[in-house]
Amino acid sequence: MDSREVIVVTGGKPISGTVHIGGAKNSVLKLMAASVMAQGETRLDNVPLISDVDVMCEVLETIGAKVERGEQRGEGRHTLFIETSDLTSYRTPYELVAKMRASISILGPLITRFGRACVAMPGGCQIGSRGLDMHISSLEALGVQFDMSHGYINATTPNGLIGAEIILDFQSVGATENLMMASVCAKGTTAIHNAACEPEIVDLAEFLNSMGAQIEGAGTPNVIIHGVSELHSTTHKTVGDRIEAGTFLVAGAVTGGPVTVEGVNPDHLGLALKKLHEMGADLVITDNMVTFERTEELRPTDIQTLPHPGFPTDLQAQFMVLASLARGGSIITENVFENRFMFAAELARMGADIRIDGHHALVNGVSHLSGAPVNSTDLRAGAALVIAGLVADGPTCVYSIHHIDRGYEDYVGKLCALGADIERVQAQALSL
Repeated sequence: MDSREVIVVTGGKPISGTVHIGGAKNSVLKLMAASVMAQGETRLDNVPLISDVDVMCEVLETIGAKVERGEQRGEGRHTLFIETSDLTSYRTPYELVAKMRASISILGPLITRFGRACVAMPGGCQIGSRGLDMHISSLEALGVQFDMSHGYINATTPNGLIGAEIILDFQSVGATENLMMASVCAKGTTAIHNAACEPEIVDLAEFLNSMGAQIEGAGTPNVIIHGVSELHSTTHKTVGDRIEAGTFLVAGAVTGGPVTVEGVNPDHLGLALKKLHEMGADLVITDNMVTFERTEELRPTDIQTLPHPGFPTDLQAQFMVLASLARGGSIITENVFENRFMFAAELARMGADIRIDGHHALVNGVSHLSGAPVNSTDLRAGAALVIAGLVADGPTCVYSIHHIDRGYEDYVGKLCALGADIERVQAQALSL
C-alpha cells in the first residue's frame, strides 16, 4: 500500500454538476512518442496533467528531445512543446520505461527515426501479461531484426523498412500503433488487417497525417499506410478521454446525478452509454457532452469487455461498482486482461457480493456498501474504489493512489467540485 498519500471519501453526499474532460491518456502518450519521427518542434494541445505524461516527458528528454510545458511560454498548462531536431540517442533507460507500459510505443518511432532502437522491457501495469510477441513479429514483417537480451529490446533495420501485408492475431491497440508509426516512412505500402479500431488509433493517424504521413482506414479493421520519404513537425489537439468521461458518468450514476461531462465525443462512448441506459439512466447527448441523471433504482445488466466498438475493459471496474448496487444479478465477462478481477476482492471488502468464475464475475446487487480501507490494484480499479466510497456508509480510505494519478488529472478536485466529501491526506495522518 502507498505509504504517503491516501484518498479519503465519505459517502452519503450526492454529486452533481459539470466536469470538463481532459485529453485521452491512451492517446497522448503515443502522440508524444510519435513526435520524435520528425525534426522540428511539435505542439500538442489538450495534454492532461497526469504522471504518465511526466514519465513520457522524461523518456523523450533522455534521447535528446527538449520538452517544455505551456506555462514556460505563457501558454496554457495543457500544452506541450516537443523539439526533436537534435536527438542524441536511440536508447531508453530501464528506470523510466519500467514505470509505464505505454513506453513501448517509443519503439516504432525510434526505428523510423534512427533505423534502430534499444528499448527496455516495459512495466507499469498489474492487470495482465500483455506480451510483446505481436509487436515483434509484426515489425519483423517490415524488415526489423530483433535481439532480446538483458531486459532490453534491440532492433535494427539492416535493409531498411519495407512495406508489407500484416494480419494481427487479435486487435491489439499497441501493436497497431507501433506498426502505423514504423511503416509511415517504409518503402512501399503497408496493410494492417484485423487492426484495432479505437478512437485513439484514429487520433494517432490524424496526428501522423498532419506530419505528412499517408494513412487510410484508421478506425476500421483494415489500415493502409503509403510510405513517405519524411515527416515534418505539426500542431495537434489530443482527443477527449472517453474513459475519464465514462468514469465520471458512473460516479454520477451511483448517487443519481445529474452529472454532465463535456469535451468528449459521445460516439466514442457508444456501448458504455447503452449500458448506462439499461441500468436506469436518463441521458441527454449533444455534440461534445453527455448529461446523466437517474431517478430510479439501478437495474442489473450483463457486460462483456471487447476491443472497440465493444465495451471497453478500462470501464469494467467502474461498472462493476454499479452492478454491485443494482437490484438483481449481473454477469461481467473480462475478455481482454486476465488479472483485471483483482479489484473485485477490494470491492468485496466494502460489502459487495461478487463471485469470480474464470473470466466471469457474478455480481449480486446489495442494498448498501460500507466504507473500508482498500487498495488500488491498478489505475481504473483505484478510480472505481473511490466511486464506491461515494455511496458507502462511513469513510473509505483508498491506498496506492499513485495508480490513479497515472491517468486522471486532479481526480479528487473534480469530484470535490461536484459536491463529494473527499480529500487527499498523508497516510500517517489518518486517525480512522
